[in-house]
Amino acid sequence: MASAQFSAPQSIGLRSRIRERNPRSKMIRALGPSSSNVVCNCLRLQSNDKSKIHSVNVVKHCRRSTNCMMLFSSPVTTCRKRFFPMVYNQYVSDSGMDSSNVEERFTAKKGHILSTLRESIFELVGNSSSQSHSQSVESELIILTLPALAGQAIEPLTQLMETAYIGRLGPVELASAGVSTSIFNIISKLFNIPLLSVATSFVAEDISKNTLKESSSGFQEQESGGKPLGELEERKQLPSISTALLLAVAIGIFEALALYFGSGLFLNLMGLSPASPMRMPAERFLSLRALGAPAVVLSLALQGVFRGFKDTTTPALCLGGGNLLAVFLFPILMYNCRLGVTGAAIATVASQYIVTILMIWSLNKRAVLLPPKMKNLQFGVYIKSGGFLLGRTLAVLMTMTLGTSMAVRQGPLAMAAHQICLQVWLAVSLLTDALAASGQALIASSFSKGDYWKVKEIVHFVLKMGVFTGISLALILGASFGSLATLFTKDTEVLGIVRSGVLFVSASQPFNALAFIFDGLHYGVSDFSYAAQSMIVVGVISSAVLLYAPSMFGLYGVWLGLTLFMSLRMLAGFIRLASKNGPWWFLQKDFHKTEVAG
Repeated sequence: MASAQFSAPQSIGLRSRIRERNPRSKMIRALGPSSSNVVCNCLRLQSNDKSKIHSVNVVKHCRRSTNCMMLFSSPVTTCRKRFFPMVYNQYVSDSGMDSSNVEERFTAKKGHILSTLRESIFELVGNSSSQSHSQSVESELIILTLPALAGQAIEPLTQLMETAYIGRLGPVELASAGVSTSIFNIISKLFNIPLLSVATSFVAEDISKNTLKESSSGFQEQESGGKPLGELEERKQLPSISTALLLAVAIGIFEALALYFGSGLFLNLMGLSPASPMRMPAERFLSLRALGAPAVVLSLALQGVFRGFKDTTTPALCLGGGNLLAVFLFPILMYNCRLGVTGAAIATVASQYIVTILMIWSLNKRAVLLPPKMKNLQFGVYIKSGGFLLGRTLAVLMTMTLGTSMAVRQGPLAMAAHQICLQVWLAVSLLTDALAASGQALIASSFSKGDYWKVKEIVHFVLKMGVFTGISLALILGASFGSLATLFTKDTEVLGIVRSGVLFVSASQPFNALAFIFDGLHYGVSDFSYAAQSMIVVGVISSAVLLYAPSMFGLYGVWLGLTLFMSLRMLAGFIRLASKNGPWWFLQKDFHKTEVAG
């Protein structure tokens, strides 16, 4: 009886094995009709459009790996019950085999089929996806970097225009506006840069998490016959955006009050006595500029939010429109209305509020600006991470200020030459800083998803671009810096000192480029604590050199200390990336194999 029941299935199975020489077909057929159709569709999708599938992201086309495994496992059980009810009972009764042994053997067979099938899928998509993945990362970074570079260059150019217009009023007005602008910029950098960097990372992380939730809910709607995901795009409600905006308003009001009522105190700290002819115009200029502090802080926070959305074009357009208005108002208010330095301050403040209003209007189309519940805000993590970056910014400002003070002690000619070298040195860093900001946004988005494969691609490409940019800038400045310096001064003695600093300006560019790149990488994985701690250590070492080297080498000692400062920043970044215990542990692993084995 048992042999009779077994003869037909065995003959059918023999013919099936002869007919199915492809091992992948055997695996799919063994899973049963319902699941084999899904697997075949997944494989057919891969064969038709390999460029859309990445080895790490196959789950996006197979509706996530966990759903696939659930889909694979349940039909196998159904398959066993559907095809072997009579054979199973008769086989156990006639052969005397225990039912648990049959269950164990089938479970082991099922696991082997699933594991082999997954390996086959990853093997199919691996080669083509890695190439398309790299191309998409490179193009996305370039698309983000170019507008970011334009946006960072707009405001410095506007400040140059403002300086040129004020310079026509006379040396007293120019000097008073210069002192006030320096105070405003120091206070702004101290608080605003941390908020900008933290907002970029946290918003990118929130968007990625929100996208994963929407993808999961969208799949459930499709299963239940609902509307497909993405049919209607709604405004995002993200706590990180509301937190960043509220903090920006609070910090902006604090800065405005401090600069307005403490303008005299700050000018005293800068060494500007009440008897100086520069005192009154400087105090009036700083008090007016203080009114624009809330707009400046808010606009920087909004730039961080847009970077989190991986959008650097919108901020660049808003900055362009607002600053164009300032350039238009400068001559009208300063000369036609005869407001002088006061007119320059009014034009600048007006443009800052125009920029902020344009950014808020654009962001309101994408996101809900204020949360329905205050408990959803993330003040704790913002303050903690911002505190780390506040300490880091203090270390940078103190080191750079110490370098300037040591250059002042070398005399007016040396100070003038140092100022020219320093401005060129910092201005060209905008190229790599824009690349670092774009890399930060992409890394934060991918890292929060656990897409370590893409993070590795971003890191490798950004570092290669940083090295290429640094070397290119070194060669260009080395060949042209002597001629470029004549744009800033015609004094032959100053030009002679400037030309002696060409090695400092040009040779340090690769260090500068990689130092800024590593900052963006640290922020992308929210490694704010290491960024702050390493910067404090680097600042202490560099400050010690700046204190003693100028007494032996003069102005060369100042440039030596600043070059060491950037070199140590670069070294600290390399050390962190090479560590196997920090957030970059996955850089040391073959992540494609890890995914397959998992």
